[in-house]
Amino acid sequence: MKKLILSAILALTAFSYSVVAQKKSKVNEVNVTIDLNQVKNDKVMVTITPPIFTSNQVVFHFPKTVPGTYSTDNYGKLVDNLKAFDKSGKELVVSKTDDNSWDISNAKSVGKITYWVNDTYDSESGNGFGKEDVFSPAGTNILEGENFMLNNHGFVGFFNDKKALTEIPYTLTVLHPATLYGASSLVDTDKSDTVDVFKASRYFDLTDNPIMYAKPDYETFTVDGMEIFFSVYSPTGVHTAKSLLPYLEKTMRAQKAFMGSINSNKRYTVLLYLSDYNKNDAKGFGALEHHTSTTVCFPEAMPTEALGEQIKDVVSHEFFHIVTPLSIHSKEIQYFDYTNPKMSEHLWMYEGVTEYFANIFQVNQELIDADEFYQRISGKITNASALNDTMSFTEMSANVLVEPYKAQYLNVYEKGALIGMCIDIIIREKSNGQRGILDLMKKLSQEYGVDKPFNDKELFAKIVQLTYPEVGDFLNIHVAGTTPIPYEVYFAKMGVSKQKMSIPGNPFLKDMSTPFITVNPTTKEILVIPGSDLNDFMTNLELKGGDVITSINDKVYNLDNIYEMIMESQNWKTDDAISFKIKRDGVEKTINGKVKLSFMEVEGYKLTDTSKEKLNNAWLKG
Repeated sequence: MKKLILSAILALTAFSYSVVAQKKSKVNEVNVTIDLNQVKNDKVMVTITPPIFTSNQVVFHFPKTVPGTYSTDNYGKLVDNLKAFDKSGKELVVSKTDDNSWDISNAKSVGKITYWVNDTYDSESGNGFGKEDVFSPAGTNILEGENFMLNNHGFVGFFNDKKALTEIPYTLTVLHPATLYGASSLVDTDKSDTVDVFKASRYFDLTDNPIMYAKPDYETFTVDGMEIFFSVYSPTGVHTAKSLLPYLEKTMRAQKAFMGSINSNKRYTVLLYLSDYNKNDAKGFGALEHHTSTTVCFPEAMPTEALGEQIKDVVSHEFFHIVTPLSIHSKEIQYFDYTNPKMSEHLWMYEGVTEYFANIFQVNQELIDADEFYQRISGKITNASALNDTMSFTEMSANVLVEPYKAQYLNVYEKGALIGMCIDIIIREKSNGQRGILDLMKKLSQEYGVDKPFNDKELFAKIVQLTYPEVGDFLNIHVAGTTPIPYEVYFAKMGVSKQKMSIPGNPFLKDMSTPFITVNPTTKEILVIPGSDLNDFMTNLELKGGDVITSINDKVYNLDNIYEMIMESQNWKTDDAISFKIKRDGVEKTINGKVKLSFMEVEGYKLTDTSKEKLNNAWLKG
């Protein structure tokens, strides 16, 4: 932590500080000051000192869409009372032309722009991002004295001058309480405890680096030359960076081992925001990738182990975005149009291959076994079959912001991952197990890279050049084309076929939508649903409908930790000793017994052709 500066300097306002910054500046740049010390009506003041304009008419914009979200969010709706002033302090004429745009006259004389910014977390309805809500990891939070989630595209706008957007650097100054620490992959160049100064080479680099201000709770570790910075905000402090670090560290060490030399980042930041779901707080759970960081949102009520497992799966997906689209991407992404975005055809690669990597690396690095991997793939096949399996994936990608394509977006994580798997299998088969899709992505990364985009229409030909004609046939028929993928054909190449198998059910759930238990909302008590046919677990313990479950193995449960109870029950094994304390007809009773699980027969996949075992091992372990 940095030393305190003099109280007289602390009294500087956002305007006066920005003027000082402007006077010291020797280059044409955009200076931004965000004042987190003065929160009014849940809003903060932002002051912009613009670059030098050559035109007398300029438009100030906020993004309609930001990279990685694939939804229309209109961040300008968060902005109130935008004003422009000339260099003598006289207010200029400003006209708002749409949700995200303001026309400013006499642009050559503009000295500063000021506005107030609202946040998104406390207005989320939980009805889904892309509908009423901004996806929480791409959203913003203003909680005075406690937490500020600065996804900078929600606080900082840009000018329509092309040079101002792509070439002119930004300097961001954040005034904040000394008790809050700003975690980011951006480097703070100020030595004060209450003033942070960050430099960005262009608007994209500023918005590509979120900052989370909160009471300091972070851990760091180094993996193969990359420093990982992990910062956590937990409203009640029930979770800490230290308690969750083992899950993150184990995952990221395995990811780096899997990727090898494909990535050369020196620093990567994970910002974890845990929300109070029962209050006006973030409700869109998941993560959003950036070049050197990721923002993550989950409910604080999750037990540590369940939260750790979610971090493992979600962060691993986001970290693999370092490969694509961050290192391998089209011109639509390199020159992203924030006001009228044009989407690339290749979501199958950006999201699909990334999701495939997030699963295959876990079996490759022995975090899960082959059966668990097959089970996950089976689930993706089931999920993909519920969506439009005959829609061209490239057509859907290019039009994902509008219907009917928008409704198919979630298929990028299902069929998109399966596309990645099939390409991996084709390359493994043709190379006799020597190469796979990771090798292809490494070659594409060398061919292109962070600063060299490809043309959308040329990618397939480049992939064929680097692999085999059969990969091109697959892409043209099943990705650009409308023919569903015959997954069994590709599994057979690796010696895998569909099999019937039994899996244990959850003791408290008949299926994912039918529980055996419910909650009394008045008392928060958990009770067995009356009048339902119970499973083997409950009948073996002679539980009855209407029984109130007060504790299990001496741990008290109610509505506040029911999720924890269900997740912990996943670890119970047949014949484990177990003790329930219940209330039946108002009388307390202790039931001691053993766990008896019900099993469900499902279709899954297994290695059945031992002649392909060597190739299968190269696929999963190579």
